[in-house]
Amino acid sequence: MAKKKAVALVAAFLALVMAFAAAGCGTKGTGKDGAAAKKNELLFATGGTAGTYYPLGGAIAKVWNSNIPGINVTVQSSGASVENLRLLDKGDADLALAMTNVADDAFKGKGQFSAPLKNFKAVGVVYPDVVQAIVAADSNIKTIQDLKGKKVAVGPTGSGTEVTTRIILAAYGLNYTERKDLQPVYATYADAVDQFKDGHLDSVWNVLAVPAAAIQDITTTKGIRFLSLEGPEYEKLLAENPLLVPYEIPAGTYKGQDKPVKTVAINSALYVRADLPEDLVYQLTKVLYEKKDEIAQGHDRGRQIDLQKALAGITTPVHPGAAKYYAEKGIKLP
Repeated sequence: MAKKKAVALVAAFLALVMAFAAAGCGTKGTGKDGAAAKKNELLFATGGTAGTYYPLGGAIAKVWNSNIPGINVTVQSSGASVENLRLLDKGDADLALAMTNVADDAFKGKGQFSAPLKNFKAVGVVYPDVVQAIVAADSNIKTIQDLKGKKVAVGPTGSGTEVTTRIILAAYGLNYTERKDLQPVYATYADAVDQFKDGHLDSVWNVLAVPAAAIQDITTTKGIRFLSLEGPEYEKLLAENPLLVPYEIPAGTYKGQDKPVKTVAINSALYVRADLPEDLVYQLTKVLYEKKDEIAQGHDRGRQIDLQKALAGITTPVHPGAAKYYAEKGIKLP
């Protein structure tokens, strides 16, 4: 009897172990429960580590994870706007930051996009990105046109910086396709900083938050001067690109910058996969706009998150989950 009882106990124990193992396998994506768990593992495509998107994305993800039960948002470094929207469209990312002008191109199949991308929807604006073009303080480059024939960092391939830089330079008569009017360098922000410090670049263009850490890094060892956007080309640029808005970088924003800089800004927004559940996107939207002070503790751009400006420059369809939140707050969709 004792032997039979022992065998029964072992069998019961093994059954219990197998039950736990099956439950564990379910959390990895097998079966109904696993699929549900997998949906709450969200990949957030941002940008290069020396830019704004990556650290800001980390601050946002941390607040989401702390305030929305059952989700885990992981931040991924990427080539930024263009690449991020392609990742969403292919289902290789769940959330992404991108400039509104790039998203507009993606939805319409223009510019860097040979065909329309439809598997993404907007959540809302996070902060304004500012075009910031610099040269060495002692450079003989005084205007945009003086960049002709020069070696210029135009932004990482697949970034909103590169797309926007191309548009602006074209407005001033400079076309760098096939290195026609200048020598473009498609460097990451970190690489561009190093090359500029070493004297290997004549100019660096960034489309980042103000102040930009990449530019602050340069000013610790090298004097810089900003190129302002001036003249009739500037007015034409704004008229032909309504998602670009006038912006002035205040004097004293950077070391050695004693005059304001006339430039343009483009809103950067949060986008998500079109098939994310409505309730999940509702929660993500709610926390993004109602916990901005917590986000600002992790990254100062959190202070610029503004519910009243959430749809400024949004031209692509808004996710139903975000639309539900806006309806509760009395904000009309564009």
